[in-house]
Amino acid sequence: MTDAALHSVSVSGIVLRPGDGKVLVIQRADDGRWVPPGGVLELAETPEQCAVREVREETGVEIRPLKLTGVYKNMKLGVVSLALLCEPIGGHARPSDEALNVSWLDPDEAIRAAPEARGIRITDALSGDGPFIRVHDGTHLLM
Repeated sequence: MTDAALHSVSVSGIVLRPGDGKVLVIQRADDGRWVPPGGVLELAETPEQCAVREVREETGVEIRPLKLTGVYKNMKLGVVSLALLCEPIGGHARPSDEALNVSWLDPDEAIRAAPEARGIRITDALSGDGPFIRVHDGTHLLM
């Protein structure tokens, strides 16, 4: 018998701006990497509520979650992340304690700027298919 598995659950908001099709990304304060905004799901909130809270806290942008686009597991850390396609409904992009920079980038530019394990969330969200299930090591896809 093995020890019980413990996982953390997080949520990423893939925010697509209507009109120009740009994607909201942050440069993380802790490691400098460019990623979609998101964070840990709290016990008393839904994934949609988490996306709204995390995007607002990290970027100042208010969003409306539209649909689940992927489930991603970091095999090294045991973190399961849900990605939700979202639309902006208000607020203004600004840096925060967690985000050194906040930018609206063309999808291809955002995907190139992000580690593979984070860029694929943008690719998946914009594909119109899914939801996708993928595993990674924190940086690279494993399958």
